[in-house]
Amino acid sequence: MTPRNPHSRALAGGAVLRDARPGDEPGILARIHDLAVYEREPDAVENTVEALAETLFGDEPRAFTHVVERDGVIVGIAIWFLTYSTWTGRHGIWLEDLFVAEAHRAYGYGKALIASLAEVCIEREYSRLEWTVLDWNESAIGFYRSIGAAPMAEWTTQRLVGDDLAVLAASLER
Repeated sequence: MTPRNPHSRALAGGAVLRDARPGDEPGILARIHDLAVYEREPDAVENTVEALAETLFGDEPRAFTHVVERDGVIVGIAIWFLTYSTWTGRHGIWLEDLFVAEAHRAYGYGKALIASLAEVCIEREYSRLEWTVLDWNESAIGFYRSIGAAPMAEWTTQRLVGDDLAVLAASLER
């Protein structure tokens, strides 16, 4: 079963919250680029329209996106994928990116996007909705606290990339 939220909702200012669909890739990628600029990494995005099409709409989608569209333009995105909790024995949602274009932030679109993921969790009996936030992003942290999110103070994110990833993978060949 492909995880999709079949709901579409009208939002303030004539916007619509809906699942992403084929053809949305350029708008989604534009918001990803905007997020990279906001997060002070303007040259970090390697993603492409083609890669998004395969990831979101290929034979085996691995990530999913809810969008806010206003006047034919995607102004907000929530990109997510499934996780699994061995302790609860149930899936959860990992929110990879939540972004609303600056000119559209006063309408509640960010809250609507994250609430739509909470709704998916409830409907499918997923055990959790999780994400990370940069420690300097005070406005996002304040927003997350306002919706009831709590930091996981005992947990830190770990990551392997590039050469370190290759070196570890090659260690199996010995």
